[in-house]
Amino acid sequence: MKKFIRNEKAFTLIEMMIVLLVISVLLIIAVPNISKHNSNIKEKGCEAFIKMVEAQVQSFEMDKNRLPTDLAELQTEGYLQDNQLTCPNGDIVTISSTGAVSANNE
Repeated sequence: MKKFIRNEKAFTLIEMMIVLLVISVLLIIAVPNISKHNSNIKEKGCEAFIKMVEAQVQSFEMDKNRLPTDLAELQTEGYLQDNQLTCPNGDIVTISSTGAVSANNE
């Protein structure tokens, strides 16, 4: 008669639960930090977008000898892409009559 040898090299339920507990604790620590950094990244992106729009306003002024009235004019003249009216964080970008660029969350 043949004897069947059982291979008992497997994880127990307790070992699997410990691994899941460690992963859960790491996620609980990591998720709030990621969301905090996400808003910081969007704020930095908005600052960079405003600086880029300021540069485009200056370029428009040098080319046309006048300031643009709004972002739509910069878009139609080809200084901004079609989807670039707001900051990454959702703030609305505006151009004042003096050419100053600012972002307002409305």
